[in-house]
Amino acid sequence: MNSISQVQSQMLDRMHELQAASSGMPVRPPVDASAEAGPVQAFTDILRAIDTEQHRASQAVADVDSGKSKDLVGAMVQSQKASLSFAALLQVRNKMSSAFDEIMRMPI
Repeated sequence: MNSISQVQSQMLDRMHELQAASSGMPVRPPVDASAEAGPVQAFTDILRAIDTEQHRASQAVADVDSGKSKDLVGAMVQSQKASLSFAALLQVRNKMSSAFDEIMRMPI
């Protein structure tokens, strides 16, 4: 299984855990992803997964536009998933940027 598939699988597992938590089922404890690979590698994998998701959504919408596919609902769901993933990535980037700014403003 390649790294993008692993990241997608981890994200899907997390989504299922959140669904289970919202329905009252017990949630398993989080797995430390940094133990397997460094944080930089994990972040790179997430970036690649989000990029792949964006490309797949664009291709699905293009296929519907050109008439190659009739799955409009599937294309819109993929588009919304890609949009949500990108929005979450931007929030992480903003948090990291503000944390870096905060560290830089600390007196020595």
